[in-house]
Amino acid sequence: MTIENAMVLAAGLGTRLRPITERMPKPLVQVGGRPMMDYVLDALAEAGIKRVCVNVHHHADQMEDYLSRRHDLDFVISDERAMLMNSGGGLAKGLKLLPSGPVLVMNADLFWVGEPVGEASNLTRLMEFFDPSRMDMAMLCAAMDCVIGHDGKKDFHLAENGRLTRYRDDDTNPVVYAGAFAMQSDFLSDAPDGAFNLNIYFDRAIAKARLYGIPLHGDWITVGSPQGLAEAEAFLATRACPA
Repeated sequence: MTIENAMVLAAGLGTRLRPITERMPKPLVQVGGRPMMDYVLDALAEAGIKRVCVNVHHHADQMEDYLSRRHDLDFVISDERAMLMNSGGGLAKGLKLLPSGPVLVMNADLFWVGEPVGEASNLTRLMEFFDPSRMDMAMLCAAMDCVIGHDGKKDFHLAENGRLTRYRDDDTNPVVYAGAFAMQSDFLSDAPDGAFNLNIYFDRAIAKARLYGIPLHGDWITVGSPQGLAEAEAFLATRACPA
């Protein structure tokens, strides 16, 4: 499936990464010598995305300035200065600024490195996998042995056919939500106007057996705390190729 529009969730406060995030938005914190947001936007541009809606709240002026200096994507700002909308509310508000249809959704502070050379990128594979006739959402999922800076929490069980269900202690093949999914924008057409968590819609898709996923290729990095930042920096420093 061809997808040209994306939403990047970038409005969070980054409280666990304080004191760094007291002076900047979390997606602009440097990891491996680059803002985390660089990795996310580079992946979207490489996958052929044309238009990206980015929600802003915490140090919103810095985020808008950063986006104004990138010219490879057409940016639309979803302004949450007046009220932080949480992941679900932020997505629902942002989707109203994009054309209806298929959309990629990404977190601004989760990214990956080390995709195999010569293979389709993770986002390209995700778009090709997404089938709206049988899926409400298609997620990119990270196996537990390729996560950096993660606290160990297991999010989902990934079945052989790609179906995702909530992880239980006796499940095999646990995976972590890697911060990227494809969906049709009208899946959130009944979303409330206020703040809410996206997990509500993850669970709705699971209840209808319409949440699917594919494994991420490469190493997934999350920076949720100063310790996680140190782990990410140490990992990237050991890589033979630039991050």
